[in-house]
Amino acid sequence: MENSERKLIQEILNTVDVLYDFEHTDDDNKEYTLVLRRQDNDERPLEQINKEIKHYFQEANFTYNEQLNPNVDVDIRVEIKR
Repeated sequence: MENSERKLIQEILNTVDVLYDFEHTDDDNKEYTLVLRRQDNDERPLEQINKEIKHYFQEANFTYNEQLNPNVDVDIRVEIKR
């Protein structure tokens, strides 16, 4: 079933249209840490993007803990759990 969790995560992030990588995965416990980046031409405020992503994850019954601009290469780091 872990494959379906990742597919759902990917669908959410593709809907919001951000670049992402899985930084940490624990499929057994359904815990994931993601690093997100805006596309080069994306001029949306980071807060707006975060709000949209958070809405989708909470709607899918994930917890959502974010850090905005945790470092130079990452716009948002998110820890989610289902």
